[in-house]
Amino acid sequence: MPDREAAIQAVCEAGNLALSGWREGAAPDAAVWEKTRGHPVCDADLAVDALLKQRLGALAPNIGWLSEETADNPDRLSMSRQWLVDPIDGTRDYIRGRSGWCVSVALIEGSEAVFAAIYAPVTAQLWVAHKGEGTTCNGKRLTASQRVAFSGARVPTDALPKIDRDLQMVHKPNSIAMRMTMVACDRADLVATLRWGNEWDIAAAHLIAEEAGAVVTSATGQPILYNKREPMDFGLICCAAGIHDAAVERLRERVAAILA
Repeated sequence: MPDREAAIQAVCEAGNLALSGWREGAAPDAAVWEKTRGHPVCDADLAVDALLKQRLGALAPNIGWLSEETADNPDRLSMSRQWLVDPIDGTRDYIRGRSGWCVSVALIEGSEAVFAAIYAPVTAQLWVAHKGEGTTCNGKRLTASQRVAFSGARVPTDALPKIDRDLQMVHKPNSIAMRMTMVACDRADLVATLRWGNEWDIAAAHLIAEEAGAVVTSATGQPILYNKREPMDFGLICCAAGIHDAAVERLRERVAAILA
């Protein structure tokens, strides 16, 4: 394992770099464009990516790199370890001057995350997890949601379909990683998506939620493994362990219809 404290410091430095160009309630001091339709990016994404690649790359040799803002190099597949990075997760909130964005970094060994750090500089929250050692937020040990009844589960979302109106809506940050940390912090019980998503979106939050006691799987209930040739998975369930089976069952027909 590279120097943990140095890795955490790099994530915080990256978050503060992004924060320097962010303006509450307003567009950032950065150019904004679309990589592909519906997927915005700004200068800050690229600057944070470059800083993290330099800082993390200096910590140890022979660690691969996969980031949302860097062209994928297939050489990573031959490496036993890789950094998996989302420089700014929640770019939409970043460019709208909202607080729901963060810097997300995970270290992968084999196919699993063994270290994770997520920093949300606007809210001054730093989540850190080490495999087998638990999760902290600003140094305080976390215990994830312990909910066992699916009905009434707290879900960070903007709206609920009719079939899910037995659930309870709570505030939804744009960042999927931050929504997953809400489960780890016991401020939400369930986060679920029904679309193809990238490894860098969830890897750090996966470990953070899991080490706090939550369960994280694909939308079909299967384990999520990392450093795949195609670094994507269909959907996500991040929830209290006691409602995971019910969440898989609730989504089963919708998952089947989409994948069909």
